[in-house]
Amino acid sequence: MRSSRTVKAAVGLCALLGAVSVATATSAAAQAAATPQVYVALGDSMASGPLIPDPTGQLACARSTHNYAHDMAASLGIPVLRDVTCSGASTFHMTNPQPLSIAGVSAGTAPPQFDALTPDTTLVTLTIGGNDVGLVGVAQACEQLNPFAAPCEGKYVVNGVDSVAARSDAFAPKLAAVLAGIHQRSPQARVLVTGYGLYIKAGGCWPTQPLLGSDATWLQSEVDYLNGVIATTAAANGATYVDVRTPSAGHDSCQSESARWVEGFVPLSLAAPLHPNQAGEAAYARIVGAVVANG
Repeated sequence: MRSSRTVKAAVGLCALLGAVSVATATSAAAQAAATPQVYVALGDSMASGPLIPDPTGQLACARSTHNYAHDMAASLGIPVLRDVTCSGASTFHMTNPQPLSIAGVSAGTAPPQFDALTPDTTLVTLTIGGNDVGLVGVAQACEQLNPFAAPCEGKYVVNGVDSVAARSDAFAPKLAAVLAGIHQRSPQARVLVTGYGLYIKAGGCWPTQPLLGSDATWLQSEVDYLNGVIATTAAANGATYVDVRTPSAGHDSCQSESARWVEGFVPLSLAAPLHPNQAGEAAYARIVGAVVANG
């Protein structure tokens, strides 16, 4: 009899403990689900969306309410968005103020972008590297109206040494330090790092975009090389790389106004030259948002 009672008591205790365990797990899951997403968007002009309506924040940062961060937050129902993306930003400006100007006139400074990071941050997107490497400046230096001119690639690749690729290699430890800083300030956050898109197809489309065919191919190869550096560095530092280049096929600056996601030297829609337009930012929002939604 005593043995039977002991067994019944043990069974009852196990059932009670199981119920408590389930209730605790359910409560934790409910609490996690109830915790609002706090999303911080960091980065440069590819992320800020310069000249795309409507401007928000400091005017000289050229930040749009239709950049990929705003579009994605709206589509996923993220309640808290801190968008501190700013045109001209480099890795240095993650932890240091960024001097701003409009048409060469000083427009104050933007605070260090890391100021937006807090311990309750749950999601961070980062788009950075283009200004560290100076890609837009290289593209502008390669603009060529004379189809018989020498390719500008020869100015940057001398005796087999590619100075632009070397800048991308030098960028890797800077990106690693930025990612470490994000994890330190926002240890709960999921960190997504985007690459850059397809700006011009192989062989180009001179004179629609005034780049010699070989230079167009070379310039995009430099963007792709930087993307590779970003992907490798993200994977080694606890972040998820988001490829926006592959889905950009057929949407480069050689395409029609309705098809392109990035503008060329002379924009056909409201956007900065050599930058994503509103359709591009919306596309990037869908691409990045799919990664967020799929966990």
